[in-house]
Amino acid sequence: MTDLLPAALVFWLQDWLPLLMAGSLAALLFSGYPVALVLAFVGLAFAGIGMGLDLISPLEITNITARMYGSVGESLLYPSVPMLIFMGLMMERSGVARELLVCLQVLLRWVPGSLAIAVAFLGIILAPSAGLIGASVATIALIALPTMLERGYQPSFAAGAVAGAGTLGIIFPPAIMLFFLADLLGVRMGTMFLAPVVPVAILLALYVLYFLARGVLTPQAAPAYDAPALPLPALLAYTLRSLALPVALIVLVLGSIVTGIATPTQSSAVGAAGAVLLTIANRSLSRSMLREVLERTVAVTAMVFFVVIGASVFSYTFRSIGGDDLIVGLLEATGLSAWWMLSMILAVIFLLGFIIDWIEIALITLPVFYPILDSLDFGSRFESSEQTFAWIAVMIAINLQTSFLTPPFGFALFFLKGAAPPEIDMATIYRGIVPFVLIQVAVLALVMAFPALALWLPAAVFD
Repeated sequence: MTDLLPAALVFWLQDWLPLLMAGSLAALLFSGYPVALVLAFVGLAFAGIGMGLDLISPLEITNITARMYGSVGESLLYPSVPMLIFMGLMMERSGVARELLVCLQVLLRWVPGSLAIAVAFLGIILAPSAGLIGASVATIALIALPTMLERGYQPSFAAGAVAGAGTLGIIFPPAIMLFFLADLLGVRMGTMFLAPVVPVAILLALYVLYFLARGVLTPQAAPAYDAPALPLPALLAYTLRSLALPVALIVLVLGSIVTGIATPTQSSAVGAAGAVLLTIANRSLSRSMLREVLERTVAVTAMVFFVVIGASVFSYTFRSIGGDDLIVGLLEATGLSAWWMLSMILAVIFLLGFIIDWIEIALITLPVFYPILDSLDFGSRFESSEQTFAWIAVMIAINLQTSFLTPPFGFALFFLKGAAPPEIDMATIYRGIVPFVLIQVAVLALVMAFPALALWLPAAVFD
């Protein structure tokens, strides 16, 4: 190919081919084709162009298949993904999640805004099913939104509460996002599981304070729920079955990984088995329901791994044609300080959250940004590179969570609209989500200013 093109054009293409590749990916993402296919197509197409421009050798082309296998087959974390997805889907389809919501309503019946508070806690407990933002928001919307509207909740307030709760679980362990961030940024799984706990607790506390304030100041937006009183023995039994057991299952999965008793794969297997036992205890296990859960698990898992494979093809080609060096050189040429560089990277990730899910963002951008992040110097704030990357990972997670909620392009808002009753329009959703976006931004700023919020708990446990 180099013999057929003018020398000046060849030199220009060799220098700027990575940017053309990134631009082609950005354009094709709007084509409507599956993201995994787009990633693989762009990767293979530019691998051929790179070989024609003498940027890639034929031997490197043959390594693509090995990279595709290695991205999934040799990972010690990815086998956990299907079992965590199965765990979350089983809890949702069996009715365990709905009973959990009802139980929280009964326990909080005297609290202003009790139903909204219960929905927020539901988002935390259903973290395993929050692997994909669409599945998480749609699930909680189907479970909680009709009930909130029936109880007289203001539509915008109810929609905002559901969207906020639906994204809350995507960064709380054992959410699948944490497995990917740990693998891509080189953070131990135990550290990655503990780092977001305090920031998420702050988020949840601010959500609850907002719900309480709305329940007290504007009771017409969050009417009180006059739940029937149960005798103490019946209440204790109901709480044990509907609340304590699901919470214990999440704690078991999280604790076994943090303490090193089990590997991520083993703990996720325990979680999947525990979800089946909860379904049996709930007397909702049936052959048709089990088949539906297994089919959805296979479909979601296949989609996740297909994206992983497509992203590995794209990133391999991007690196082979010099994309990493070009991006690093362009960013370093800006002369920005470490803090401004980090802020710019977070801004790019935030904007990407408007158009694609976190899996694609993590698999595409983090391998490119990793060398830049690794070179940033934050002085003596951190004792090790793992601490630095654990802090960065928490900010990336909160940043994506905020992006999914931000109008007018927030990913979660469109999934909420698809699962909401017809009377909930986009303008209603936009009005309801504003307070939650402000809370998210405030917590992100706190974590950036005070890294100890993310690092204190891992240090306390492991040191």
